[in-house]
Amino acid sequence: MKIRIIAGQWRGRNLSVLEKPGLRPTPNRVRETLFNWLTPYLPGSKCLDLFAGSGALGIEAASRGAERVLLVETESDIVQNLQQQILTLKSENIEIKHIDAIQFLQKKATEKFDIVFLDPPFEKNLLNTCYNLLQPWLSKSAYIYVETAKNIDNIPNDWQIIRQQKAGQVLGTLMINK
Repeated sequence: MKIRIIAGQWRGRNLSVLEKPGLRPTPNRVRETLFNWLTPYLPGSKCLDLFAGSGALGIEAASRGAERVLLVETESDIVQNLQQQILTLKSENIEIKHIDAIQFLQKKATEKFDIVFLDPPFEKNLLNTCYNLLQPWLSKSAYIYVETAKNIDNIPNDWQIIRQQKAGQVLGTLMINK
């Protein structure tokens, strides 16, 4: 399967995505709306793409001017695929960490991120765990984008929902860390 980078320096380039159960790249229409929302905040930002999967969100952010993008992915074959995509793009601002996202968040935060993409496997119910572990990794006024199959609940008190969109089975929610 292929997905297209929508805008930025790699606009129109296709990314190869492994066909695996549970791996569902964010659809083009959803990504386009999300990045329209994020456009003013992307240049020079540090982005964290947890549960990177296809890498579509993180790579799109890098294409549109993010200074640094960290992709976190646990599955070896997906990590290898992401490494190949980054080599093909000749990207110097994307790094991949081959680690479980929860284990990554449990480590001592070594940097702060301005934008976080949080798109865990829907069936694993990991959002609340991520919410509780994410705060030390967030810069002040960080944007957190969450993809779910249903309405969001139990968000941290410091977070405020600023935008939402529903597309098919996916609800995309953009929040800000106050």
